[in-house]
Amino acid sequence: MGTHVIKMPDIGEGIAEVELSVWHVKVGDMVVEDQVLADVMTDKAMVDIPSPVHGKVIALGGVPGEVMAVGSILISIEVEGAGNVKESSQPAALKEVKEEAPKAAAVAAPKVETVVASKPAPISRPAPQAPVAREADERPLASPAVRKHALDAGIQLRLVQGTGPAGRILHEDLDAYLAHGPSVTSTAGTAYAERNDEQQIPVIGMRRKIAQRMQDATQRAAHFSYVEEIDVTAVEELRAHLNEKHGATRGKLTLLPFLVRAMVVALRDFPQINARYDDEAQVITRLGAVHVGVATQSDIGLMVPVVRHAEARSLWDSAAEISRLASAARNGKSSRDELSGSTITLTSLGALGGIVSTPVLNLPEVAIVGVNKIVERPMVIKGQIVIRKMMNLSSSFDHRVVDGMDAALFIQAIRGLLEQPATLFVE
Repeated sequence: MGTHVIKMPDIGEGIAEVELSVWHVKVGDMVVEDQVLADVMTDKAMVDIPSPVHGKVIALGGVPGEVMAVGSILISIEVEGAGNVKESSQPAALKEVKEEAPKAAAVAAPKVETVVASKPAPISRPAPQAPVAREADERPLASPAVRKHALDAGIQLRLVQGTGPAGRILHEDLDAYLAHGPSVTSTAGTAYAERNDEQQIPVIGMRRKIAQRMQDATQRAAHFSYVEEIDVTAVEELRAHLNEKHGATRGKLTLLPFLVRAMVVALRDFPQINARYDDEAQVITRLGAVHVGVATQSDIGLMVPVVRHAEARSLWDSAAEISRLASAARNGKSSRDELSGSTITLTSLGALGGIVSTPVLNLPEVAIVGVNKIVERPMVIKGQIVIRKMMNLSSSFDHRVVDGMDAALFIQAIRGLLEQPATLFVE
């Protein structure tokens, strides 16, 4: 028997270190070739690390949340044959793990070649059978594989106590649920009981990346926001008509493809807004291509997949691409290319969009267009009170690059295009 050591691979783009996000195996597990061992996270995407060999896991090189250098030991697998590590060159810690493999903890990290990072504070893990208080429409944190496991087993995830980071549900939690079932505990008379419990949630994975990017954006860019009210009655009527006529053959249209089209047309007159600003080099790059980032909420946090060359897409082409990218993001299947290269971002909270928001720029872009919810309100038109569908656009800009007047005129141009939707298609 030999040992095959898998090192943290070079993921490209000049990345020197990545964050270990989650293990899919533990010490003692048998693995096969191409089985996913772990997920690691770069600044832009989650990447699967597959096994190149068959064998038995004998050591894990880090814990979730640890930042590891490219080339450091990720995992060691016992294999038939010589492996790729000579016995004499194995680190002492690895030899100990091999001898104690049946009793080893889930993480036994060799010290050789690993970057030492501060470990997140331990999370107290409740007993598997503890009751879970979730709303019926609350979406618990879980990977696509765990969701499939739960579906196959007929388990409602909202009833399962998660013991992973930030309450994420793991395969072990499903096994514990199947073994013990939920605990039926009466909560009558406890609505006003005092509570002194605390929960520490380490900021790791996508949440860490989001925090870093948001902090960086607010510290570096000179944000200002502009809000404009839009009458979307006409464009909503057009959307309903197109869906009725072509929905069965071309797919249903949401409002987002119309917004993307309006942004594309308006940017023709405001090229300074379809730009990236390199504040270190003091260079503004204006781009002819309109690559629209569409902010998408996923189980692991906010992601921004990119609709490339929106200027060359029809309504249905944009709709299909937005749907495809959103599905990939929510299922953790987005590639690095799909999450990079945007020139302007569109963000929408849909029905939860509120009245006004102040979106944070997606650096190095200089503009982000935010969509608030549509509401019916009485409006005065030509002296008559009529009911119209109204929506606000709450957008933010980098004042270092975009003047206030240009930002206002840009949003007003989008307003004009949406209120007279035929102009979206007039060349």
